[in-house]
Amino acid sequence: MASHYIQACTNGRQHDAREASIAPLNRGFLYGDAIYEVWRTYDGVVFAWEEHWRRLEQSAAALHFTLPLSAAAARDEIQRTVAAYRQAAGGTDDLYLRLQITRGGGPIGLDVALADRADYVLLVQSNPAHRPEVLRQGLRLSLATTLHRNPPGALNPAWKTGNYLNNILCLREARARGADEVVILNQAGEVTEAAVSNLAFVRGGEIVTPPLAAGILGGITRELLLAAVAPAAGVPAREAVIRPEDFARHDECFLLSTTKDVTPVAAIDATRFRVGGDTVTTRVKAAFAEYIRAYGARHPELRVFPADR
Repeated sequence: MASHYIQACTNGRQHDAREASIAPLNRGFLYGDAIYEVWRTYDGVVFAWEEHWRRLEQSAAALHFTLPLSAAAARDEIQRTVAAYRQAAGGTDDLYLRLQITRGGGPIGLDVALADRADYVLLVQSNPAHRPEVLRQGLRLSLATTLHRNPPGALNPAWKTGNYLNNILCLREARARGADEVVILNQAGEVTEAAVSNLAFVRGGEIVTPPLAAGILGGITRELLLAAVAPAAGVPAREAVIRPEDFARHDECFLLSTTKDVTPVAAIDATRFRVGGDTVTTRVKAAFAEYIRAYGARHPELRVFPADR
């Protein structure tokens, strides 16, 4: 049951996530007028709490609405919802925590002045893990050719909003070709990111990742890689513009995401990359695991369930 059950907390009310809790007039449902953040736990500790909360505040400011709860109140709600999840689902696995905030409800219409008050829904479930063979063999990606990443001057990908149609349709194209994930280009033909992950490449022992200016979400895992993890691993890392014609010049490729940290990529369409033990990707993944262990030791206040597993 633990792998399927999802616990919800809607505006403070605990319930099974399959139960309706948001009115049909909610603007998140009608217009995607919402923001969200996802955290995960490692050995019972919520990872990178402050970094994600800061990005949530930035997304709220970009959409011009006020968060309905403080960081302290959100942590209290996470503790309560994790406890309810454990009671309902059992298990000792690490968790996926999603906080979705909408502008609220009100009469039908696009004018934000029609919204009554912000609503929130917190979802807790088991954090989905990659199968062991994925880490050994790597994922297969495919380049989206029908659609491009929406530009920063329109709906900025740096805002983590409730509208993911661009990502969904690009991923659909890649999955239709049998790929696991997608590589999305911007309108200038530059690599941006995957559907729900940032991208990084390795060339000559150096990590390169597309710059924020390409039009990407500023991923927390990407941020930590550049600032702390790669330096700790002794691997140089920098931002650089990357185009599809550059793929073959790189030795390795990997994805960066909150729920799965560093994931090796075996191929983007016909271009293959090195995977396995003797790679920069493996070294960086090990360094990230060490960063996570140190983070947990530094932040016992972020523990939401016991570490005895």
